[in-house]
Amino acid sequence: MAAPLTNPSAPLALLGGLSAAEFMRDYWQRKPLLVRAAIPGFNGLLDTATLRRLATQDDVQTRLIVRDGRQWALEHGPFPAKRWKTLSPEAPWTVLLQELNFHLPAAEALLRQFHFVPHARVDDVMVSHACPGGGVGPHVDSYDVFLLQGPGRRRWRISGQEDLSLRPGLPLKILKTFKPEQDWVLEPGDMLYLPPRYAHEGTALDDCQTYSIGFRAPTPQEWVAEFLMDQAEHLQLPGQYSDAGQAAAEHPGALPAVMNTYLQQQLQALTFDPAAIEDFNGRFLTEPKPHVFFLPPDEPVKPAAFRTAALRLGLHLDARTRLLFSGDHAWCNGEGFPLADDERETVVALADQRHLSAAVLGAGEAASPTRWKKTLWPMLYQWYEDGWLH
Repeated sequence: MAAPLTNPSAPLALLGGLSAAEFMRDYWQRKPLLVRAAIPGFNGLLDTATLRRLATQDDVQTRLIVRDGRQWALEHGPFPAKRWKTLSPEAPWTVLLQELNFHLPAAEALLRQFHFVPHARVDDVMVSHACPGGGVGPHVDSYDVFLLQGPGRRRWRISGQEDLSLRPGLPLKILKTFKPEQDWVLEPGDMLYLPPRYAHEGTALDDCQTYSIGFRAPTPQEWVAEFLMDQAEHLQLPGQYSDAGQAAAEHPGALPAVMNTYLQQQLQALTFDPAAIEDFNGRFLTEPKPHVFFLPPDEPVKPAAFRTAALRLGLHLDARTRLLFSGDHAWCNGEGFPLADDERETVVALADQRHLSAAVLGAGEAASPTRWKKTLWPMLYQWYEDGWLH
């Protein structure tokens, strides 16, 4: 097995001197954490011109939120350049760019600083750019989030309140009642961690950017429904319904209770192989979102040239690629494949680090040249052709 990517016991400045182990034990999914100067001198990842350019692109998920008194308006991008000229500080506005890590290498690098959280939980990096007074109102998120302040200042008010009812008739999920319990102003480099369903409201005090590093968690409804649909293709239930002894029907239109009982018994008898559950999870948790697509190289090099270039330059996963492993299996972008012993270390390193240096590639090939020639190089080349790897 490849060496662990991190030392869970090492103090991290990103977490205010806490180790990853301490943070995951004491705060993750439990309570908020405010870290001053989590990234000292952090002044954001993109300037206003770049942000506006990204907001014009079809492949960037963008939203514009405008507040006018108690009224809220929501627009979905892309936005033409002229839209910015119509915005006014009299009606505070916020622009949200999702999946910034897909479009900006610096955002992907920022996301990698949070590698003490399993990659299976990663969602994206979002940037919120707001004028003074801008925000999205008091709300809750269904995911864990680290709120890292870029340029400017933002005031955060948070509450562990139980009442999470929403104001009706709005395009946003804004809390009907918000009773803040803690109040901070975050400056560049400060960071606030919030667990799911923790009420919060951020208000820009200046023109500012806040970077949200989010970690998803599927709902049981989504997770189980997808699993059952996936497994339905493989179910093989023996026998056939029989109602020998059924009494003559007095009301032929009535649904026989015995049929309900029969179906209930069949469902209760269902069991699922742990290996099938693991394989589904690997495919489900690496499946790209429906709107995500990959860009294959315009003129892919031949396999021999690919190998030569990789051994000279190394390889790295596309920002959109999701790669997970467990035991003797791995999954990439919704597809599973077995791992032989002499492949495992390389794939584990690629899944953990999301890149392989030329030295690691060379050492792996030297240790098992036949396996690399027959399986690993062809697999990596196919990922390169598909745009999953560069």
